[in-house]
Formats: sequence, C-alpha cells, structure tokens
Amino acid sequence: MSFNSPLYALFLFLVVILYWLLPQIELQLLFLLIASLIFYSSLQWYYIPLFLLITAINWQIGKFITPHKRDQNQGMRPYKSIFLWLGILLNVLLLAGFKYIPFLLGTVGSIYQQFTNTPLVLAQNTTQWVTESLVVPLGISFFTFESIAYLVDSFQGQIIAGSLLQFTTYKLFFPKLISGPITAYDEFYRQIHQKSPPQLHQIAEGVWLIAIGILKKALVADRLGILVGLCFSNAERAGSTDLWIGIIAYGLQLYLDFSGYVDMARGSALLLGLQLPENFDFPYFSTSIGDFWRRWHKTLGSWLRQYLYFPLGGSRVGLLRTCLNLILVMVIAGVWHGAAWGFLVWGGLHGLALALHRLTQILSQKHPSLQNFWHEPWGVVLAWALTQTMVFLTWVFFRLPNLNQSTLVLTRLWGHKGDVQFAQQVYQGTIGLNPPQLFILLAIIWSCLTFNFVIQRHLKLSLNWHLKLFLIPLILFGVWLFAPEGGLPYIYFDF
Repeated sequence: MSFNSPLYALFLFLVVILYWLLPQIELQLLFLLIASLIFYSSLQWYYIPLFLLITAINWQIGKFITPHKRDQNQGMRPYKSIFLWLGILLNVLLLAGFKYIPFLLGTVGSIYQQFTNTPLVLAQNTTQWVTESLVVPLGISFFTFESIAYLVDSFQGQIIAGSLLQFTTYKLFFPKLISGPITAYDEFYRQIHQKSPPQLHQIAEGVWLIAIGILKKALVADRLGILVGLCFSNAERAGSTDLWIGIIAYGLQLYLDFSGYVDMARGSALLLGLQLPENFDFPYFSTSIGDFWRRWHKTLGSWLRQYLYFPLGGSRVGLLRTCLNLILVMVIAGVWHGAAWGFLVWGGLHGLALALHRLTQILSQKHPSLQNFWHEPWGVVLAWALTQTMVFLTWVFFRLPNLNQSTLVLTRLWGHKGDVQFAQQVYQGTIGLNPPQLFILLAIIWSCLTFNFVIQRHLKLSLNWHLKLFLIPLILFGVWLFAPEGGLPYIYFDF
C-alpha cells in the first residue's frame, strides 16, 4: 500500500472517519494501532510479530530505567545504566543482523582471500544464503533510532512513561513507520493527550500536504527517476554531459521523492490530529555544509547531534577532537543508510566537509575581512556553489554504493565522449528530449524550487486554505494525467 495509491486514499479516509467517531483516547489508540498493523501487513506482514516483540521489550526496559526518587537511596542507577546499554545493544544488533551481515561477511571473506589467495567458503556461502533468504524489514533503521532515543530519554528522566498501548501505537504509527520522520516519544505522547478534531483549515492543510507530496513524488521524482536509471545503469557508455545530467537529476529526484513522502506522512498525521516534525527546510539553498545538515533530513541530523555528537563531547573537547567527532558521526550516518562501501565513503566525505567548515569558521573569526567576504553577495554565491557541488557529487556514492561504479562516474565527468547508440537510446528512444532540452527542464524544476524558497522564506507568504482546497483537485488530476504508469519505489524504503 503506497502513499500515492488510490488504495491508501481509501484506507486513510476510513481510518480518519472511524478514528474520530471513537469516544475515548484508549479506543482511538487501539484503533490506530490496528490500522497501523493493517498498513504494514500490506507490505511485510511476516515481520509484525518481531516489531511487536521488540516494541514490548523496549517499553519494559524504558519503564525500568526511568529514574525515581527512591533510586538514589537504593543505588539503582548503576543497574539501570547496565539495562540501558543492554537495550541499546539489542536494538543495534537487530539493525545489524538484518542490514549488515552480508556486508560484514563479504568484507571478511575478501580480506581473507587477499591474504591467503584462497576463498573463505563459509563466509561466501553464508553471505549468499542471507542475501537470498533474508528480507530487510521496511522501516527498521527509523524504528531502531527511535527506540534508542526512547531508552536514552527514559534513562535521563526526560519523558513520561506511558502505557504499553501508547508506546506501541507511537512506534508503529503508520504515517511515519516506514521512512520517518524520526519522532520523539514525548512529542507523540503530549499530542495524544491534547489533540482535538481538526478544523476545516487543518483538514485542508492535511489534504494539501498529501497532494503536494503526490505531485513531488509521482509526477516529478518518478519522471526524473527514469532518466537517472538510464544514465547510471549504463554509466560505462555515458558521456560526461550524460553523467552530469544524471547527477543533477538524481539530486532533485532524491529530494523530491523523500520530501514528498514526508509531506504525505505529515498530511496523514494532521488529519488524525497529530503533528509530525518537518524534515526539510530548502536544503539545496544552504551556503555551508553545516547549514545543509540543519536543513536536510532534519530529524536524522537532530538525532545524530543529540545522541552521538554531544555524548562524544561535541565541540567542547578541542578542535582536533571536534573534527574527529564530526567525521565519526557522519561515517555512522553513512553506514546507517546502507551496508556498502559507498555509503561509508559518502558519510566520511560529509564528515570531512563538516570538519573543514569548522576550520573555516575559526579562520574567519580570526580574520574579519574573510568573515565579511562570506556575507557579501559574491561570497554567498561562492559558498552556495561550493556546498551544493560537494552535496551533488557525493550523491553519486548514494546512488551507486558500489565503489567501482561510483568512481567510474566521477572519473568520467570531464572530457569523456559517450556511446552514440546510448545517446540515441536514451534521448531519442526513451526520453524524447536532447541534452540541452533536459538541462532546460532541470533548470525549470530548480526555478520552481527557487520561487517557492523566495515566497516562503523571504516574503513569508503562503496560500490560504480556501485556495488550497481549490487547487487540490487540479493537482491530483494533473498527476493522474501525466505521472508515469506504475511509478517507482520510494528511495528511502531501501534505507
């Protein structure tokens, strides 16, 4: 059941109507949990018992490690600390067991073969069996990070321990279950007890977010995805121009695909009286890599800062340690996205860029003329160009986590002529546009993003709910007419 499918529209309509007809919070929570289980069953029903079991274990551990007044007298904190780390380890092992076993075994096998010139048969066979037999549960990465945050917050006494029903409903809440946004338990708990049926303008906003998300995903991102797939699946035949088109198109596809998903998730939750956190704030208009990570996948960035960067000492441990902390955190972020060397390289490069940005900040503070330059128009343009060039080029490792493929693309970005038959197949046979026309199309998409950025961030303007209600049917009709048949899977479902 995909967010942009008619089946989901019917499902959401029935859930919203029945949900608000129920008189008590407990009944609403139980119904919401059942609806979430039905939603996940349409995708991977066989993992529901596992999610329920791990949810119950996390809730029980969180309840035990929550501090009480009597704990200080009874010396319970050391024991609770042990259970905190056991809970974190359980969640990490759950994630690693599903996502990283083939990668780790394959790496061990490769290292062993390099040193001994003989293959490690056990590692090869196990890797093949796991790869063929084990399907990674959808949403496992987001599920794990939320669980770890819940345990840490419980240990620190920052949240109110709710019932098992409340916690299970929070963990399996269907709008955010598969691809986030990562949501803190205390936010969900507080809203559950303060919510009221949405007013007409809130309903309009919820449906508007869903419609905009469908527009981003089905009409724009999926069209770009076709072009990206053709470029990168035939990278050895593509020329430099083709690869640049693919890189720019993929950067736009990734943003529109994921932000479109989050828009639909937030819109669905809003119809149920719940506000999920925003996950994007015009990241492609950032003028530094630090600013980019405050505006791209904001809930992941917040999680990394709060539960990794700050516990490591943050920026309070000297310049060298600060830079090492930044690199380590981003390497972990890369590995979180996938079990492949490309994700590790992607995270490492972003970590190095963050460390370089920190050094640049310190240097600018010591030299006022340099600091003034970054605030002048040419300095802002240069900072934006450097930031986005780095972001888009490193997306290559995201799209092609196999290092042989990603390095092939990066080494052919200048002066490489493509296969004539490839150009005919892609531009004439499938896309129907030549490279200059495709650059114009990408520029139009970027111009639309720029227009939206100026309207919302600088002019602080927004459409009123009456106009949104008028535009929603037109948007959905346009998607129905022009979106590609079938559509593509959500990119972040793989992470």
